[in-house]
Amino acid sequence: MILVNFVGAGCGASDLITLRGKRLIEKADVIIYAGSLVNPELLDYAKPDCEIHNSAYMTLEQVIEVIEHAEAQNKNTVRLHTGDPSVYGAIREQMDRLSGLGIEYDVCPGVSSFCGAAAALKAEYTLPDVSQTVIITRMAGRTPVPETESIEKLAVHHSTMVIFLSTGMLDELSERLVAGGYSPETPAAIVYKASWKDEKVMRCTIGSLAETARKNNITKTALITVGDFLGDNYSLSKLYDASFTTEFRK
Repeated sequence: MILVNFVGAGCGASDLITLRGKRLIEKADVIIYAGSLVNPELLDYAKPDCEIHNSAYMTLEQVIEVIEHAEAQNKNTVRLHTGDPSVYGAIREQMDRLSGLGIEYDVCPGVSSFCGAAAALKAEYTLPDVSQTVIITRMAGRTPVPETESIEKLAVHHSTMVIFLSTGMLDELSERLVAGGYSPETPAAIVYKASWKDEKVMRCTIGSLAETARKNNITKTALITVGDFLGDNYSLSKLYDASFTTEFRK
């Protein structure tokens, strides 16, 4: 029986966790949660005697030690990550450590904040004749980015871009997007804490990203979205076109 589960907490609102994720939290004897980003209301689903650890104060070794100790006692452990753990979740290193120790684990996906941002914007990332590709990326900071994935090189595609972990570098981000070929007037938006109670949506342009963030005192916990999907021009989908035949509609 698998006793260790990596669980995607969703992008913020406590009712945006999956049914499976909620059930795993309810069964957990030990929860290690990413306290810097996970909504603490999710811990209300835990049992009263559940042992809870905030990984914001822990190293990788300490996280693994807690899981090892719980496994030795035949306890259920939930490693609760923000959004979907596959996106900037730093889970591979944890999974590899557990595999090396012979500890089995499973992964429960979650609603990523890039999905929460689209919902907040009431937008569709993949509009016909506008963009059929979504690039999820980040600016280089203390964690580097491969040179082949620089903002300038990705911007060349003019596809929809969702940029994580870059709110404190918006002047440079704008410069790099323009260097890659975007016009400064290209639509953009800053979505602060998508789906949280204090969610804030700020529409702007690539050229005004930094100014918009400064005016709204946004310095972190926000996603940047860029592209003409935020505009008003697009083609209708073939899926619902009366002249378009499908397997289900002639």
